[in-house]
Amino acid sequence: MLEFVQRYDVDSEILTQAVVNYARERLRLNPVPLDGTRSRAELTAAVGETITPDGIGGVEALRIFDELLSRACISVDHPRNLSFIPAAPTKAAILFDLVVGASSVYAGSWLEGAGAVHAENQALRWLSDLAGFPPEAGGVFVQGGTIGNLSALVAARYRMQTRGGAAPGGGRPTVWRIACGAEAHSSVEAAARVMGAELLLVPADAEGRLTGPALAHALDTAEPDVRDSVFAVVATAGTTQFGIVDDIRGIVDTAHERGLWVHVDGAYGLAALAAESVRHLFAGTADADSFIVDPHKWLFAPFDACALIYREPALARAAHAQKAGYLEVLETADDWNPADYAIGLSRRARGLPFWFSLATHGTRAYGAAVEKSLATARAAADQIRALPYVELVREPQLSVVVLRRLNWTPENYYEWTEKLLRTGFAFVTPTVHEGETVTRFAIVNPCTEPADIAAILGSMA
Repeated sequence: MLEFVQRYDVDSEILTQAVVNYARERLRLNPVPLDGTRSRAELTAAVGETITPDGIGGVEALRIFDELLSRACISVDHPRNLSFIPAAPTKAAILFDLVVGASSVYAGSWLEGAGAVHAENQALRWLSDLAGFPPEAGGVFVQGGTIGNLSALVAARYRMQTRGGAAPGGGRPTVWRIACGAEAHSSVEAAARVMGAELLLVPADAEGRLTGPALAHALDTAEPDVRDSVFAVVATAGTTQFGIVDDIRGIVDTAHERGLWVHVDGAYGLAALAAESVRHLFAGTADADSFIVDPHKWLFAPFDACALIYREPALARAAHAQKAGYLEVLETADDWNPADYAIGLSRRARGLPFWFSLATHGTRAYGAAVEKSLATARAAADQIRALPYVELVREPQLSVVVLRRLNWTPENYYEWTEKLLRTGFAFVTPTVHEGETVTRFAIVNPCTEPADIAAILGSMA
């Protein structure tokens, strides 16, 4: 009765061709359509019921996706999609994502996925080398920055606990704490909630950075029970809001003097390690204990892939490796089991599309592509300075450009955003900074040109 799962017949061949044709045509689009979004009621009326007792057939399901469902999704790889942190996967990475799905590889253990894990580890090695981590460093590709940050912080707390971290008077703190800057990503707060921990928020300097001196002051002036409950510090290498890079060097020195783990959240910004022009901004990362960077953001991989890398992987393995009788077969000294280094056991080989694209194009091409985005951001800042009706909120440090339209209300920003999306021209969303509604360009697509920026700015006139 379930032979359909394995059987490859005429219908399977027809569906294969249809799927390949769809993928081929989507890859050929230049530029891709921006598309948009639709309400639940609209989609219910247009799509109807797709899950039925006897099925609707693969070709019909693909038609519904192509003509209705996919058109109700905003294309993250459109060159004028500048909202949140979009993505721009290479054609090679997209194509290999098809291969990964077709290969049915379980990539949680070396025993079952040695070849895939070996390739993923080569990609992780390149990132480790960019960051200046030692040869023994390593980690795993997880779903995204939230899981990456959470996993690193779980390892950090485990290290403190096993070192005998104690509150004043002995015993463990009633609440563990993570120190971070005011501009840290929301996932750090989410990780703290999941862990039953709290944040020690350290005020930013005038440039919006967490600095070593500010961290030292916050720790040294905190109540003893607060100070002694801090087990890790999160430095941000490229904030989502502004692309600001914290004083990583100062943070590492201050934290390590106090025996604290330093995790660098570089989900967006650490991709810029590939660009020689801004590599100096990340000084100190080489001495951190762990970091993340999401290839699906600014390293041209498809969703979902976050590289989580530890200076001393054995510490992370002690915190994360799951134990069970049926897992003992995986416990071979020379094997590298990715599932031992993060939250979760089951995993697809999500790092392979990134590896394949790196292997295909070479690392120099990656550096040039990141430099292109940085150059476009600088051009955007120049254009804004030249226009009388807009102004920069802050000079861009990486590839996020935040600006205000003079004399606009919040409603004006939202109406403008809706109009750009409705006409299929661009996707640029407002953000709120210090109570003021402004807008921002997140430029991570090397196909985004200064002319695209000029056209978007022109629509604000």
